[in-house]
Amino acid sequence: MKLTGETLIVATRNPGKVKEFSHAFAPFGWSVKSMFDYPELPDVVEDGNTFSDNAYKKAKTIGDALGMPVLADDSGLCVDALGGDPGVYSARYAGEHGDDVANNDKLLTELSRLRTSDASNENERMLSPAQFVCVLVLYDPLSGEHVETRGTADGWITSEPQGDGGFGYDPLFYLKQYGKTMAQLTLDEKQAVSHRGHALRQLTEKLSAFQ
Repeated sequence: MKLTGETLIVATRNPGKVKEFSHAFAPFGWSVKSMFDYPELPDVVEDGNTFSDNAYKKAKTIGDALGMPVLADDSGLCVDALGGDPGVYSARYAGEHGDDVANNDKLLTELSRLRTSDASNENERMLSPAQFVCVLVLYDPLSGEHVETRGTADGWITSEPQGDGGFGYDPLFYLKQYGKTMAQLTLDEKQAVSHRGHALRQLTEKLSAFQ
């Protein structure tokens, strides 16, 4: 798939994601537009069973509606102690889509029920191993082609939010190599280690091969 032009459309209304995509594609000279620029388009119902299903549905639906290539992401948090939940339901874990505070509170409530009293000091703060997952799909309605990449980041869920950067579950996602949560990292640091950063690098490598 070969992209032309200087604008990339991303199928999201999440301002945090728009910021990260804009930062990632700036070195290529591409500006990023999002669903904020197309308010007439409805939200796509994310009813797939996998991150891949949801990302492809969003990219194809918006791409077909606009007649232009569209990049979509579906991402979430998979917590070992909760059997991989909240997974594809991460953004609406507490009920309302995109309520970060409520989602984080519910996650801590669910994990607090599993804590043991004989844990070490460090483990008392680290409630469970977890993994962030991101799937990106770039769809071109003119050719019907799509490119998909997947990125992951491993960490721990900490017992209380730390940091005011990022979005979603970032304040609870602790990275031992940094001694910080994802929300305490700079944007460059986050791009280097995050699930979305890994998926974006794979995508740009694939696109560069066609340019």
